[in-house]
Amino acid sequence: MTEPTDPLQIDTSVAHSARVWNYWLGGKDWFPADQAAGDAYRDKYPMIEPMAQESRGFLIRSVTWLAREAGIRQFLDVGAGLPTANNTHEVAQRLAPECRVVYVDHDPLVLLHVHAMHKSTPEGAMDYVLADMRDTDAVLEGAAKTLDMTRPIALVINDVLGHIVDWDETLSLVRRLVARLPSGSYVSLSHSTAADERHREVQEEYNNSGAIPYIFREPEQTIAFFDGLELVEPGYVSWPNWRPDATTGRLTERAGWGGVARIS
Repeated sequence: MTEPTDPLQIDTSVAHSARVWNYWLGGKDWFPADQAAGDAYRDKYPMIEPMAQESRGFLIRSVTWLAREAGIRQFLDVGAGLPTANNTHEVAQRLAPECRVVYVDHDPLVLLHVHAMHKSTPEGAMDYVLADMRDTDAVLEGAAKTLDMTRPIALVINDVLGHIVDWDETLSLVRRLVARLPSGSYVSLSHSTAADERHREVQEEYNNSGAIPYIFREPEQTIAFFDGLELVEPGYVSWPNWRPDATTGRLTERAGWGGVARIS
């Protein structure tokens, strides 16, 4: 695994989206600036914390399905963010200890916490690639050090593509990654949209604050990520409607959408 970056190079005085998200999820890896930004957002739009939980719930259920039902044993989690509870490798390796998982993120703070917190089962493997997800060559070359790129892989892209402002670039990124994965692989992908007009207004304020912006997109647009792929049931749906279980939150039907598809 790559050596961690010097933490002194990280500017903790400015809110960072990954750390704010970690704060909303009940994690511990945030700084006062992130707490202030998270509190300001939540005060204006209290639904943001349950929405973050529902996004994480989709990740947990989709990874569970991939490991249990689809028999996937390799996972490439792109734009993974800071570790909290029920990370991809934890969910997958609880079901199949031999699973191999690679995380990709461009934030050096994430790498520091991966070194400190992520532990693989003895039977499996876990690694981290420090790269911008738009650099698909770097992502896949880094992943190949841990994953067998000739065998099925689950590509996990959970609610991070809104950080790429240009739509054509976002769609191209996903298609480049999908094109390089072997037949029998899967894509688990989700994307946020505005739950209502107030949500959109608060997000625009956040985007204009100097923080890394997140662009909401409607599901009629983002379903294009799955063009040419075989969506598994129930298709591309709002987070709470993707194979819900007894723990699935249902406070919103509009905050985000997700789906899992097979690469033939």
